[in-house]
Amino acid sequence: MKFEAITIKDIARALGLSTSTVSRALRDSYEISPETKKLVLEYAEKNNYHPNPIALSLKERRSRSIGVIVCEIANSYFSQVINGIESIAYNNGYNVIIAQSRESFDRELLNLQYLTSRSIDGLIISISTETKDFSYLKELHQKGMPIVFFDRIVSEIETHKVIADNYKGAYDATAHLIHCGYRRIATVSNPELVSITKERLAGYKAALRDNGIEVDDSLIKYCQHGGMIVTEVEEVVKELFELPQKPDAIFASADKLTTGCLRIIRTMGLKVPDDIGLIGFSNTDLTELLDPPLSVIKQPAFEMGEVAMNLLLQLIESKRPVTDFETKVLSTELLIRGSTKMKKEKEIAG
Repeated sequence: MKFEAITIKDIARALGLSTSTVSRALRDSYEISPETKKLVLEYAEKNNYHPNPIALSLKERRSRSIGVIVCEIANSYFSQVINGIESIAYNNGYNVIIAQSRESFDRELLNLQYLTSRSIDGLIISISTETKDFSYLKELHQKGMPIVFFDRIVSEIETHKVIADNYKGAYDATAHLIHCGYRRIATVSNPELVSITKERLAGYKAALRDNGIEVDDSLIKYCQHGGMIVTEVEEVVKELFELPQKPDAIFASADKLTTGCLRIIRTMGLKVPDDIGLIGFSNTDLTELLDPPLSVIKQPAFEMGEVAMNLLLQLIESKRPVTDFETKVLSTELLIRGSTKMKKEKEIAG
């Protein structure tokens, strides 16, 4: 049997009132007597009446819903961002519709088309690793759709953006490996054109140069799907170990890449950190429970979600067109654990 929600007409029919009287009573209008209001409100509560969101959106020209697109909801980082978004949205009376691209441009585009067809009031998005064509997003922005980018951003679209300090996070991770005595430091990254890759790669290279180590391009590897396809990570890690001079440490620049590298290293029969040091960006709580516990760069994901949603609310609820935009850069945190043991300690232990 099809579920049918109770309507104002149903309440009016049951109480012998006009629909306009019921509607005014539900809006707490001064035109309706306290007795009638009490009668209507009690009946509405007893029968689980809720205003029709479609009717409300037509009346107010707002749906009070926002769309969020991420690459993968199961990714700890993105799920934490979503929690931050929802905490602010809920407190401001907005619903959140979440979609995932799975690092596919085609899927991202379908999600965008679906969400905009549902008359969302605004959009928060981290683009997929495949996305190189931003024309649809530009068109939405030009038509007045409030958009906030986070994590992976589109520089040519002028709007609010929220990112972690990717440069410093990568710099700190690489400098820590150097401090531990590692010199042949490889990096495994997302595709070259993605904004976070550019920023993290710049931090990695700067840390090497500042410590008198020449950048070796053969130690820089890219995974086109950001670690979602295990064979991609396997391929690049094996390429690194086939080099005449093998790496003695790996800096992985994304959550999936960090855990993916650990998995592949283990399948190759190697031990971390005895055979190779490992550090990477990760917000997965389980990294401290692994053997060895992983050294990581942690992003303030929940806070990023809160900031992104607050910026989106500014765009949605502003009475005038917003022309001044800002890019919020939030600090990362270096968590040092067992996967980057000092090389001196390793040699003594050996």
